[in-house]
Amino acid sequence: MTPQGIRQVNKTARKVALVTGGAIRLGRAIALELARTGFDVAVNYHRSAAGARATAAAIATLGARAVTIRAAVAKPAEARRLVAETVRRLGRLDLLVNNAGVFWRTPWDTVTPADFDRFIAVNVKGAFFCSQAAARAMGRRGGRIINLADVGALRAWPGYIPYAISKAGVVMLTRGLAAALAPRIQVNAVGPGAVLLPKDFPRKSKRRLRAKIPMGRLGHPDDVAAAVRFFATCPAYITGQVLYVDGGATAV
Repeated sequence: MTPQGIRQVNKTARKVALVTGGAIRLGRAIALELARTGFDVAVNYHRSAAGARATAAAIATLGARAVTIRAAVAKPAEARRLVAETVRRLGRLDLLVNNAGVFWRTPWDTVTPADFDRFIAVNVKGAFFCSQAAARAMGRRGGRIINLADVGALRAWPGYIPYAISKAGVVMLTRGLAAALAPRIQVNAVGPGAVLLPKDFPRKSKRRLRAKIPMGRLGHPDDVAAAVRFFATCPAYITGQVLYVDGGATAV
């Protein structure tokens, strides 16, 4: 058995996935889950070089190929280079997971133009231009694109307005690309709820948050990774959908 008791996967007939922001946190969980599912994985990072190497090493223990590629997805030229490098090093591209994103608290009266631009550049523009390059690289064979949205696309969070706007943009990006790229490429999104809270998140607030979740607990990165796996392997007739992984929080 491999670390965490996960079985190794067969190397034959493997497809290739690119996970942006795949070095740490949710991205790492997604990259590992895709490796277990049968993908070789390109792990993109911007600043987390050590994390990317560690994730790639963990992928290798599962019997999959892994490469690490540094790129700032907010820059269209970097997004194009990232996709091209993935194809050059792993031979093809079948799945893009647009996980890279930025998140921090921004009370409405403190938001600066630079704050707003950063959320849109990384969370929306980065996902768009990575998708544009990936769709071209997938060619006639087709493939799949999975975007990381957020329950913030549905909920009014006064302290996170630019972030929430960016994630609402990701939802519309998903629908628009699904229509534009069908039937060759399926485009869906996963919307995590309370999974990885900021380190300084107040304990009292965490208890109140947990009490509002019907499942009675906060989410785990593996919950989100499993949802990504679903869209990576589901019937090709499913496209343009958003799956909220929130323990039922948006249902009440």
